Amino acid sequence: MSVSEPFIRRPIATSLLGIALMIGGALGYWALPVSALPQVDFPTVQVTTQLPGASPDVVASLITAPLERQLGQIPSLSLMNSTSSFGVSQISLQFDLNRDIDGATQDVQAAINAAAGILPKTLPYPPVYAKVNPADAPVMTLALTSDTISLRAMSDLADTILGQRLSQISGVGRVSILGGLKPAVRVQADLARLAAYGIAMEDLRNAIAGANVSGPKGSLDGAQQSYTIAANDQIAAADAYRPIIIAYRNGSPVTIGDVAQIVDGLENDRTGGWYQGTPAVIIDIQRQPGANVIDVVKQIRGEIPRMQRAVPAGVKLTVVSDRTVTIRASVHDVQFTLILSVVLVTLVVLLFLRSLRATLIAGVALPLSLITSFGIMYFAGFSLDNLSLMALTIGTGFVVDDAIVMIENIVRHMEDGETVMEASLKGASEIGFTVISLTVSLIAVFIPLLFMSGLVGRMFREFALTLTIAVVTSAIVSLTLTPMMCSRLLKNIHEEMAVPGLAAVSRVIDRMVEFYHRTLLWVLQRQRATLLVTFATIALTLIMYVLAPKGFLPLQDTSSITAVTGAGPTFRSPRCSAARARSPTSSRPTPTWSAWSR
Repeated sequence: MSVSEPFIRRPIATSLLGIALMIGGALGYWALPVSALPQVDFPTVQVTTQLPGASPDVVASLITAPLERQLGQIPSLSLMNSTSSFGVSQISLQFDLNRDIDGATQDVQAAINAAAGILPKTLPYPPVYAKVNPADAPVMTLALTSDTISLRAMSDLADTILGQRLSQISGVGRVSILGGLKPAVRVQADLARLAAYGIAMEDLRNAIAGANVSGPKGSLDGAQQSYTIAANDQIAAADAYRPIIIAYRNGSPVTIGDVAQIVDGLENDRTGGWYQGTPAVIIDIQRQPGANVIDVVKQIRGEIPRMQRAVPAGVKLTVVSDRTVTIRASVHDVQFTLILSVVLVTLVVLLFLRSLRATLIAGVALPLSLITSFGIMYFAGFSLDNLSLMALTIGTGFVVDDAIVMIENIVRHMEDGETVMEASLKGASEIGFTVISLTVSLIAVFIPLLFMSGLVGRMFREFALTLTIAVVTSAIVSLTLTPMMCSRLLKNIHEEMAVPGLAAVSRVIDRMVEFYHRTLLWVLQRQRATLLVTFATIALTLIMYVLAPKGFLPLQDTSSITAVTGAGPTFRSPRCSAARARSPTSSRPTPTWSAWSR
């Protein structure tokens, strides 16, 4: 008994099996996540430390170097890059592909804690880390604009409300607030007046720090009651700084307002953002490594209406850039190509088999094999991306081969005078081993891709497995559903070939076969010339392979323009802030701007 015989003799059960495969594949298709490429992100963690007013050299020696010594001891660390700029230290840690990102972040936190004893005591904020690849473009960019609310208030709103709510979304790795940061009171010292009063910058700094000491005040204990002393020592307004006394000169107090200009501003006034010519606070959102970009953006878009209701009436939250637009468009194009390839393959089967019934059998086996592959892809943790859909598109020709071989062998027995049932049983038993051997040989081609390591291996592993799944599914359908349908549908193939349209096509194909026969005889009579042409073709192929441009992935036009400009160190004016007066020169941060065109 052959493998196909139980399925041929039980048409209802086989039909139900085919329907179940189709339903499971359809459910898997709708549940599959959508992305541009397979998820092969390196586990990457970025550590950021701020020391306002420090030059790049100071940041490198006091912050970056101590952190690097501790972070470099983390196991499975493959690459570490650091950047020390004006007041900011950024260290990017890239781990091995098989390293769990959550376990890596725990090691990073332990290394930061170990370095706390050698970091400067004056750090306003401790080092923070984010599970994000700094080289990745933001998945979405938002702009916060208003005609009635100041940029300082919008910066505080974005940092305290919007940024916190966006960070809570699953898959969001980091939320960067650009164009304005936390509000701050800026003390701009007048060096000439300080010199006239004989006051040093250190005296001014001590006066500011002494007026902002926050600590426990104690309590008052009585016989029957106890009172806790509470006082707010934090000065939040610029006007409250002016009467603070720095020193006494000639019996008179010298206040901060006498030697400095105090204004309400931002913590970092060297950043700026504009949206359509209007000053704005820009919010860049990056995903975590391994998170699906489509799901992340979908959750963000669902949160935007709720965030819009949480901000004041005069503030407008606008989506500036959405990375998933191009991803969805590219995946949609590949989906259309897959459907078109199925239609073209079915038409080719109709032209060459010249049988509507046989074409119907092949037309059912082909989409059923592809649809079933979606369900297996879902359980394998794959996604609908350009590579997986391209694998199914390429596999369309492989998938239909098994059904055609099975149909042709059954038809051959029918032409010898056997009944449909006898031809189906005998033809399926004869061709079963051939179908299995064809499937195994096709799978063997992709075995090297499955064992490739590194980024290339991770990228094309899903491609190879998807094509393997489609081929195996095609073999199963060809050994079960296809012979069963042949035993029920292939009644009298000769009468069907008498259809006028198919008869005309049959004559054209017969002429093509005759032409091929004549050309084949001509080539066989000239064996030496054929060998020379073969060797010349191989040599030309090798030459073209060397000369052809090479790359990891084809170039894409995403309809976006990004420009980056850089500026060298520059001297500051004599009027400087108290926290930055120690260094006569400073390096300005690199200004960046981005423009999106649709």
